[in-house]
Amino acid sequence: MSASTELNSFTGWAAMAAGAPLERYSYNPGPLGDEEVEVAVEYCGVCHSDQSMIDNEWGLSQYPFIPGHEVVGSIVRMGTHVRGLDVGQRVGIGWYKGSCMHCSSCISGSHHLCSTVKPTIIGSNGGFADYLRSHWAWAVPLPKELDPAMAGPLFCAGSTVFNPLLEFEVKPTDRVGVVGIGGLGHLALRFLNAWGCEVTAFTSTLNKQDEAKRLGAHNVIASTDSNALRAIAGTLDFLLVSASADLDWPAMLETLRGKGRLHFVGIVPSAIPVHVFNLIPQQKSLSGSPIGSPNNTATMLEFCARHNILPQVEIFPMSRVNEAIDHLRSGKARYRVVLDANK
Repeated sequence: MSASTELNSFTGWAAMAAGAPLERYSYNPGPLGDEEVEVAVEYCGVCHSDQSMIDNEWGLSQYPFIPGHEVVGSIVRMGTHVRGLDVGQRVGIGWYKGSCMHCSSCISGSHHLCSTVKPTIIGSNGGFADYLRSHWAWAVPLPKELDPAMAGPLFCAGSTVFNPLLEFEVKPTDRVGVVGIGGLGHLALRFLNAWGCEVTAFTSTLNKQDEAKRLGAHNVIASTDSNALRAIAGTLDFLLVSASADLDWPAMLETLRGKGRLHFVGIVPSAIPVHVFNLIPQQKSLSGSPIGSPNNTATMLEFCARHNILPQVEIFPMSRVNEAIDHLRSGKARYRVVLDANK
């Protein structure tokens, strides 16, 4: 398709109601914005957040709804004010696809903290489709060294767990724990091992011990074993929570040493019961963060290319999207699911 061709409709896979199977659906995307790129989708990851939006777990879904926010594809059209990209260039688009570009957060490089940041699948149709549009700044070029069929989850899961390494200046000499060895956690283990850290994996079952060590953990601990948690009290500098389950958070805080940080990127169901006396005496911190900025995402991709890091994925044809979602729902995904839009 030439750069000048105007598309009257995009076609994707949409849920028509909460929890409904996805079916083919076409819609008119409207005119291409001056600062937008139009991307022909080649691959798109399936994230748990897509499932949550299909089911309207957060009360934010609008139907018909096309999920998909881990897109890899090639630019086919560009608005007149797009900078630094070319037609034919392969890019990725993650959880966000736009921001205002003029607030203090955007100007300082923290576009992901913009108060009007635009999610890819909230109030908009996503990448389980033939095409997707985004602001040019959020279409991050994919290094040629990375396999596009496997790279989609890096733009959500990867950016989410890599961002804290930069934001909180995690050092190669740090001892870091990762809670939850799933779609996010398996990438965190790979990143932290390549970063140079001593890595401890916290998992709900020690059946994953060998797998966690293959992914980069030096030590593996059952997250529900109170004796094991007490045995490592005061040893960790940083504890990254990618799990989506309630755990004994005061006990987790005790694994940190002075100035240690308990940091959340996973959405745990309940409020975190922590008293300030668990924090003040040793100057410990409790924090959370979203996906990274476009610049931090680009830095992550460069790191992945240098260290040959890619997510562990299972690939389904886009035409079997409902089977892929059922596979995710069942908890069988190891560790991310990717849809091939060409099949």
